[in-house]
Amino acid sequence: MLKRALLILVLPLVSIFLTGCGYNEIQRLDEQVKTTWSQTLNQYERRAELVPQLVNSVNAYMVNERAILTQVAEARSKVGTIQVTANDLDNPELMERFTAAQSQLSSALSRLIAVSENYPQLKSDGLFRDLMTQLEGTENRIATERGRYVQAVQEYNLIVRQFPTLITAKIFGYRTMENYGVSKQDEITQRPEVNFTLPEPAKP
Repeated sequence: MLKRALLILVLPLVSIFLTGCGYNEIQRLDEQVKTTWSQTLNQYERRAELVPQLVNSVNAYMVNERAILTQVAEARSKVGTIQVTANDLDNPELMERFTAAQSQLSSALSRLIAVSENYPQLKSDGLFRDLMTQLEGTENRIATERGRYVQAVQEYNLIVRQFPTLITAKIFGYRTMENYGVSKQDEITQRPEVNFTLPEPAKP
């Protein structure tokens, strides 16, 4: 009976303490970071799914560009071997490998797109144009989601560094997060320029 009475008294006090010390806000921002990163991963996975279709669509045209097609295929394969989730954000080594693989795929796609400019027939192919539209949309969404992730990490890091919430963060083991969208932003988020327009017909 006494234990029950103590619990009735203590639980509200604990709840008030956790709310006032910023614990709930730290929890909210931590979940926000994980959610935004998960959404970013979804877009990376979407891009990876488009690559095999893209390679197949250009294969018949780019008979002299096997090296570039091989680079794209290998970069896509490497991306597929590195599986990360939002729970891996505190694993710098794995995240470094992930971001490096994504950067390699971005570079390979950029080279493929640049070379495709030399193939007017390819650029007029309906399937190829559709894939380019999807790729452009996916690259835009990657950039958008990475921007949201960067902002979420900044908000989280700010609150775990501020007083008095920094005390709560230390008590419960919350530390600042690495913002993978800042230190390597130019390398990782560089997206291929996708601008496919048919050449103007020659003037008579």
